[in-house]
Amino acid sequence: MKSLEELKAIREQMKKQLDVRDQSDNNIRVAVGMATCGIAAGAKPVLTAFLQEVDRRNLRGISVTQTGCIGVCRLEPIVEVYVPGQEKVTYVKVQPEMVPTIVTEHLVNRQVVTKFTIGAAEREEEKA
Repeated sequence: MKSLEELKAIREQMKKQLDVRDQSDNNIRVAVGMATCGIAAGAKPVLTAFLQEVDRRNLRGISVTQTGCIGVCRLEPIVEVYVPGQEKVTYVKVQPEMVPTIVTEHLVNRQVVTKFTIGAAEREEEKA
């Protein structure tokens, strides 16, 4: 740190990240599976991508959190989206480049990206 202004800028950036992680009953909640299986499959960059995308777009009412094992290790990284009053949606094999689509379509426009969901993955496994 070289100046008080730089310290203030760092403080504001960290405050925004904490706001994104704020959990309120009325918030949409994005939970990224961060158990060892998720981390090994690449969940950390996915979590970072969600935090950055929500912050970049200055979205409010969305909290991005991490959770433990979701229980379907073969489909990691897994992200669950909880919209108040709706059934949870489970996205699987999530990669950082998928995050902008999920944020735009699901979190902003309220349209589930079915091609990234657990149902789509299970149908693909049945075909194989």
